Amino acid sequence: MVEHAGRERPGVLDGNSVLLLEATDLTAVIETGAVPSGEKIPYSEGLLRPPLRRFRRDILCTGWNYWDHFEESRGKRQGQDVDRPKHPTFFTKGPDVVIGPYDDIAWDPAISVQWDYEAEVALVIGKTGRSIPVDQALDHVWGYTLANDVSQRDLQRAHGGQWLKGKSIDATMPLGPWIVTADELGDPQDVQLQCLVNGEVRQDASTRQMAFDIATLISELSFGMTLRPGDLLLTGTPAGIGNAREPQVFLQEGDVVVTRADKIGELRNTVVRQVLS
Repeated sequence: MVEHAGRERPGVLDGNSVLLLEATDLTAVIETGAVPSGEKIPYSEGLLRPPLRRFRRDILCTGWNYWDHFEESRGKRQGQDVDRPKHPTFFTKGPDVVIGPYDDIAWDPAISVQWDYEAEVALVIGKTGRSIPVDQALDHVWGYTLANDVSQRDLQRAHGGQWLKGKSIDATMPLGPWIVTADELGDPQDVQLQCLVNGEVRQDASTRQMAFDIATLISELSFGMTLRPGDLLLTGTPAGIGNAREPQVFLQEGDVVVTRADKIGELRNTVVRQVLS
């Protein structure tokens, strides 16, 4: 999505230009196909907005999907440790978390004192399905993007171990910079994912290291539950989170957080104080 003539428009990146589409948002493009408007504008980073804005449901998320991340937090979950899960662990985030690829991450120490980063590959569903077989699951993916599942660890622990509250603070999840279509990306289990804070690499892993691959995530999530075009699924974060480091390191005002992947692009966001409480 790009900002043009005072509103957000879906478009296709074509070299140094953006071909605008005749649609209200990207979900409409996914559902009905892309119809070029005939308008082409010069590309610049400043035009980019979150690739998805309109959600039918909360953002779907996966926890503990890299075993190194699961193990690094063992004993650091404040009495909420569990055994290694035998199936993917799913939760949701409220949609108002979403910000653009270069927008500021909201930070309010009155809400939490433990703001943590979590670089993730995310996927967008392109075809309706329920109880999708593993061998057909990737056919339901429209494309891939990046997210940083900024989390408030103390809120996670304060609400009975349920993650919704500690991961749903407004204006905290960068998304983008665009959506790379599934055919263009190729193998989703061959993506190198990184998170840097102030230039220091904090997370660095391949999606090959996932505990449950993307096809398995889609199949298990869709078991008895319909997935629809435009649904967004985050696929988990690797080791290196601030909460698991010794000593712990949490995001502070002024930090610059970069989330990047070799086949998708880069998010670049600054942590900025905002009143959320």
